[in-house]
Amino acid sequence: MVKNAARIIMFEACALCVTPGWTQGYPAKPVRMVVGFSAGSTTDLIGRVLAVKMGDGLGQQVLVDNRPGAGANIAAELVAKAPPDGYMVLLANAGIATGATAYVKLNFNALRDFAPVSQVSATPHILVTHPSLPPRNVKELIAFTRARPGALNFASTGHGNSDHLAAELFSYMTGLKMVHVTYKGGPFALNDLITGQVAMYFAGLPVALPFIKAGRVRPLGVTGAKRATTLPEVPTIAEAGVPGYEHILWGMLLVPAATPKDIVARLNREAVKVLGAADVRERYAAMGVEPAGSTPEQAGAYLKSETDKYAKVVKAIGLRIE
Repeated sequence: MVKNAARIIMFEACALCVTPGWTQGYPAKPVRMVVGFSAGSTTDLIGRVLAVKMGDGLGQQVLVDNRPGAGANIAAELVAKAPPDGYMVLLANAGIATGATAYVKLNFNALRDFAPVSQVSATPHILVTHPSLPPRNVKELIAFTRARPGALNFASTGHGNSDHLAAELFSYMTGLKMVHVTYKGGPFALNDLITGQVAMYFAGLPVALPFIKAGRVRPLGVTGAKRATTLPEVPTIAEAGVPGYEHILWGMLLVPAATPKDIVARLNREAVKVLGAADVRERYAAMGVEPAGSTPEQAGAYLKSETDKYAKVVKAIGLRIE
């Protein structure tokens, strides 16, 4: 008995010694950054800048893997159930916090099944319409839509996503009735806005900015608490006629919950270094994106607070997604 116990203790001690050696060789192959949106979407654009630079620091490629669909839940479930070895990371956005309450059934739990690595970004959505639509500001849009209940539609990248909640919050605070039309990504939604298939879209600023500057869509308001530095002439929606309105699209790197802490720390170190680099900050600023590196603990606390906050919003607006 004593000999067996001694052997067990020695085996466990050896196991503890081996584990750090295994993780010290990380990464030994390319890392996949899974994005639940199509190429060219806001989260994708943010991720591609991050992936290239993180790959340089890790000494292995970080490959963006677009898995759009089901409100980005396909991508989230894929990563939640992946081996916890650091070779598959999720670039999530605020939709993972809203979807936690909005969806009746999910095959993952955002707070239980992931280990946060770092917050990555913060950017407002921007309410854009086709230039042929008569309203030229938010107040006129509200009056125009109110006079036509259920006649106007709005685009989003899926039920429960950040752009969907931005529109639902707008509808809730103004009492408007509109029809929801979903797309696999921001570029698809913008394309149908430009061709007049939908009336409005709460677009991610990086995706919408080129079309705004080209005059192909009309910006009416940004969803943040302050004006966007790239479009200082465009008021916030709160300024433009909906006091108290505020909604931000944020990005966060997540890995499966059981990922070793030293791998999480390595990914965090590289992400924070990239987000602090002058050239990356400059590229993000040109897109209207604010880099937001954090510790894993800060990211976890933020994810929890955002999930709790949006649970109240989702309940208040009565949003339930089957």
